[in-house]
Amino acid sequence: MFCTKCGRELKEDEKFCPGCGKVADPNVEPPPPVRKRLSRPMHQKKVAGVCAGFANYLNLDVTLVRIVWLLVALVAGTGFIAYLVAWIAMPADYSQVEGRQQASTA
Repeated sequence: MFCTKCGRELKEDEKFCPGCGKVADPNVEPPPPVRKRLSRPMHQKKVAGVCAGFANYLNLDVTLVRIVWLLVALVAGTGFIAYLVAWIAMPADYSQVEGRQQASTA
């Protein structure tokens, strides 16, 4: 049996294609889509994690987001205010930090 979306060969007992995630068994409902949350990842932060949060949310390189944010802040001046507002409004995400601490203590 082959996937109708990507053409990958599927095993008989597979319910989803491991390559693209398409449902292979018509009797199975697809999983609900995962919603991205705009948050500040504490494991990637330099100052407050705002640029890392926007980079993760938009699937961009964090260095590119930091450079663009710095240019906007220096040229227009509104980047500093926007950074402070985002710092206050975006929730902190400690999920990766806790996992690293548990792994290092084990």
